[in-house]
Amino acid sequence: MESLFLVIATLCYLSGTVGYLIYLLKDREVLPRIAWTILLVGVLFHGTALAMRGIGTGHFPVTSMREAISLFAWIFVVTYLIIQIKLQLRILGSFVSPLAVIFMISSRLLPTQGILKSGSFRSGWLIAHVTSIFLANALFAVLFSLGVMYLLQERRIKKKNFGLLYERLPSLERIDSIAHVCLMSGFPLMTAGLITGFVYASMVWSSPWNWDPMEVLSLVTWMIYAVLVHERLAVGWRGRRAAWLAIVGFSATVLTFVLASLLLAGHHSIISGNLYG
Repeated sequence: MESLFLVIATLCYLSGTVGYLIYLLKDREVLPRIAWTILLVGVLFHGTALAMRGIGTGHFPVTSMREAISLFAWIFVVTYLIIQIKLQLRILGSFVSPLAVIFMISSRLLPTQGILKSGSFRSGWLIAHVTSIFLANALFAVLFSLGVMYLLQERRIKKKNFGLLYERLPSLERIDSIAHVCLMSGFPLMTAGLITGFVYASMVWSSPWNWDPMEVLSLVTWMIYAVLVHERLAVGWRGRRAAWLAIVGFSATVLTFVLASLLLAGHHSIISGNLYG
């Protein structure tokens, strides 16, 4: 049943994405509403599957790369659905939903090994660490999408290409304003995620810092966002430079996962066979 629900969720995310992409080409207000509803149905099936997994195994469903990315995909879509309710920015779904499909399909292709060996996996510190990091990354994924939107809109304005996409995209000021909120909401969550991760590492490996590839790369990613926060608040960065750095930041987040989880040996890697334990 769990696998069936995941398949249904994936199909819903894919169908919602198709609806949002069609909305890019056809000005039909009903399309984004239908697409949003389909994504909501997918979230319900996906969340049920995750709950079944957690109850069945007796632990938080992040014991493998497949589970972790699946959970992140769910948190990401939920985050978008809430943002959409607050902002009513329909076109954002056309840029966010494809990412959700990529994450969901990737979760099904990733290996299942990496089962946690440590009994402290049930620690509340780990749950707080993963939840904070995933929420932050979900906001940064939205920030990435907003960065792409900003650059596309800016390019059309400079070329005076006032076509359908220009009319559909919001103003540069609104995109930048929303991006600012996502950044300022996500950065404290990322910081909290790192701190709780250090506490958990102290419990499991007797040291808060072990020069693990995930630790090092995550700190580098945090520094990228810290620079973006500083430049926005202290220097007044807006617009193009902030959009590009937001894109770089989330790209670094994805690269961190690929390198530290799949390619480099360490506590967080499936290569080591001792993930989190």
